Amino acid sequence: MTADATPDVTADIWLPIRPDEIEGLPHGPTYLFWDGGDDGTQPFPGDPADCVLYVVPYMKRWPVRMSPLERMRNLRVIQTLTAGVDDVLARLSVVSPGVQLCNARGVHEASTAELALTLTLASLRGVPDFVRAQQQESWQGDFRPALADRSVLIVGYGAIGAAIEDRLVPFEVARVARVARSERTTARGPVHSFTELPSLLPHADVVILSTPLTEQTKGLVNADFLARMKNGALLVNVARGSVVDTKALLAELDDGRITAALDVTDPEPLPPGHPLWHAPGVLISPHVGGPTTAFLPRAKRLLVDQLERFVNREPLRNVVLTTGETDDA
Repeated sequence: MTADATPDVTADIWLPIRPDEIEGLPHGPTYLFWDGGDDGTQPFPGDPADCVLYVVPYMKRWPVRMSPLERMRNLRVIQTLTAGVDDVLARLSVVSPGVQLCNARGVHEASTAELALTLTLASLRGVPDFVRAQQQESWQGDFRPALADRSVLIVGYGAIGAAIEDRLVPFEVARVARVARSERTTARGPVHSFTELPSLLPHADVVILSTPLTEQTKGLVNADFLARMKNGALLVNVARGSVVDTKALLAELDDGRITAALDVTDPEPLPPGHPLWHAPGVLISPHVGGPTTAFLPRAKRLLVDQLERFVNREPLRNVVLTTGETDDA
C-alpha cells in the first residue's frame, strides 16, 4: 500500500527534529516540528488534537515532554527517542485506548555500551585519581586492576546488554555472565533469570546494570544484592537510578567494600550536598549514556523506518505496549 492510498494518515505528526533535516520522510502526513524549546515554553506547532503520531522530545524535562499528551485525542502512536519508557508509562492514563507506545531500541546501544566500558575502565584503572593528581601537578602512580581476566556480570541482557558484551570481548575478560527477566540461550551462551542472581553475584568482579526500570527491577540492587557482591567488586549503572537503593549503596561505599561508577542516580539530577557526590570509590557521570554524535543518525533512521511503516499500515517496530491492553495503560 502506498502513502497516496492512505488518506487517514494525512494528519499531523510531531517531530522533535526539524523535518527538513530528516532525509526520506514518507509523503502524506503533515510534519510539525516541536521539541519544547530550550526553556520548555515553545508554543505547540498546531492543535494537539490533530496529532496522530507524537515523537517525544529528547532530553527535555518530563513536564515539557508530557505536556501535549492530554490534548492529543486522536493519537495513535507515541514514539520515544529513549530506550526506557518509564516516564511515559507514568502518564498513559491521559491517553485513549489503542495507542501504541514504541521505544528507541537500536538508537542508544552503541553510545550506552561505550559509556559502560568507559566507566568500567576508568574506575578500574583509577582515572579519577589521575585527574585529581594532575590538577595538583602531582605525579602519582599506582597498581590497579585490569579489565583483562575479570569476571563480568551483565544484569539486563537486552539490546544494550548485548552491545556491552560485544565491546567486552576484545578486553580478554575471563567470563561474562548474563541475566535478564527470563532465562534463554543466545549464540554467546546462556542468559540466566533474575532468580539466579544470588548465586552469580559472589563470582563477579564487575557488575554492569543495563536493565529497564520496571516494577521488578526498581530497587533490585538493594542491601542484600550488594552484600552478595564480592569484596572489591565494581558496580556500574547505565540503567536507571531507581534500580539501585542509594542508601544501601552508600553504606557499602562508605565501608570501602565495593566501588561504583554511576551514569544514573536516585535522586536525579543528583542535588548539591548529596552524600553520593563525595562517597569514596564512586565515579559519577550526569546521565550521558545516550547523547553523543551516534544519536542523531540512528534516531533519524529509526524515525524514517517507523513513519514508512505507519504510513503504509505495516506493523511498527519496538512496540512496548498498546494502551487499554495492559495494566500500565
